Formats: sequence, C-alpha cells, structure tokens
Amino acid sequence: MFETITIDTDARGVATLTLNLPEKHNAMSAQMLADLTQAAGDLAADDAVRVVVLTGAGKSFCAGGDLGWMRAQRDMDAETRSAEASKLAGMLGALNRLPKPLVGKVQGNAFGGGVGMASVCDVAIGVDTLKMGFTETRLGIIPATIGPYVLARMGEGRARRVFMSARLFGADEAVDLGLLAKNVPAEELDAAIEAEVVPYLSCAPGAVAAAKNLALDLGGVATEEAVAMSIAALAERWETEEAAEGIGAFFDKRKAAWMP
Repeated sequence: MFETITIDTDARGVATLTLNLPEKHNAMSAQMLADLTQAAGDLAADDAVRVVVLTGAGKSFCAGGDLGWMRAQRDMDAETRSAEASKLAGMLGALNRLPKPLVGKVQGNAFGGGVGMASVCDVAIGVDTLKMGFTETRLGIIPATIGPYVLARMGEGRARRVFMSARLFGADEAVDLGLLAKNVPAEELDAAIEAEVVPYLSCAPGAVAAAKNLALDLGGVATEEAVAMSIAALAERWETEEAAEGIGAFFDKRKAAWMP
C-alpha cells in the first residue's frame, strides 16, 4: 500500500508506523511525505487504533531531506518550491494533530526534518547513542518548515542554542533541550516505549483525543500563520546565492565558500 513506510497494528490497537527506507537512512522524499500524510489520515479514522508509535527501520530515525528531492528542489522555481514545502508542512501538521497518542521511538540519528518529526510526537524517547542536529544552515538554507513544531516543543531560548549553528548534539543534550523525554540504552528502548503506551490502553479513546486537542489549543500550537510564514521563509531562502553555493558544494562534495 505504501512505498516508503509500513504500518503494523497489534491486537491491542497499538499501531507502529515505521519509516522504511533504511538504505537511505529514512531520508524524506516527496513520496514519503505523501505516504506519511495518508497514513496519518488513515490512522486518525481507524477506531481500532488506540496508540501510534513512530519509528524508523535501520540505523537512523530520519536523516532529513532525501538527496534526490533536494536536488530536484534546487532546479525548481519559487512557486514550486513553496508547494514542496507545503507538503512537508502538511505532513507534520497531520501527525501533530493526530487524534491518537503519538509516541516517538527514536532508535537512531535524526537530522533536520527528522528532528521535526520527533517534535510532533506527544512524547519521544531515544537511544543514548543517537545524534541530532539542525543541519540546514550548513547548506545555506534554514530549518523553516519544521520551525513552528520545534519552537513549540523546545521554546525559543533552548531552540536558539542549536537552531542556527548546525551543531550536532547527543541524546543527553536532546533531553535537556526538550526534544526527548529521556534516552535509554538500545536494549531498553522497547521497554521504555511500552511503558509509555500501556497507560493509554486504560483510558477512554475519545477522552484522550479531546485532551490532546485541548493541550494543542491551549499550548504552543503551530498556527496557520506561523506555518505559512515558515513556508515563505524557506522559499525565499532557496533564492539566495548562499543556498545555491551551499547546495552546490554539497553535491559537488567540496567545501562551501564560507567554510574555513
């Protein structure tokens, strides 16, 4: 049914949504965005699903944007790039508003958009060996479309520590920054996720959905205005000389002009 993801639901109604391109470190392509958006709709409408666990196959949770997708965007006009950014924003919004608990099982590294996906989970737990980072500025672009969700999760002050520098950070700092609830050794990850899942199975599904919706409405919800601003900011950034140089250097496997 899906090309880039899988969904497996157990007898309890716990659905595991897996990014399933391990050979590409689960990097996001246009197809993956479409698959995840459809999956979010399907899971939302399925009354048999009580909880959703979001994870990745292989060594990485999600390495950010797929190289082919990024190369294609480099050659697009501004309007088409905005449309591509809207697809990413739509996918994140669908997962963020999923009327089921969304538990992030971050079993490996997460960069760029992968950090964005961790940020839309109600709770995310990662392995203690993982690395995270907002690597976009190294390429001359910005972590714009994930911004509303990242800022809602981290808060402005903590986000500014890592949002612009492209610095990689480990699992302990990810907890301190608010991206992860906790980190555990790999052999303890399944048990830690199960401990988050089980309490929901004793709750009324409709009450859980209503409580989540209320939390989103009362808290730092990503507004339509913020999402639109992030899309416009990314599209504008793609038009700059720095973006052309950064993306070009990346694909040419050379240092960008600003690198020492």
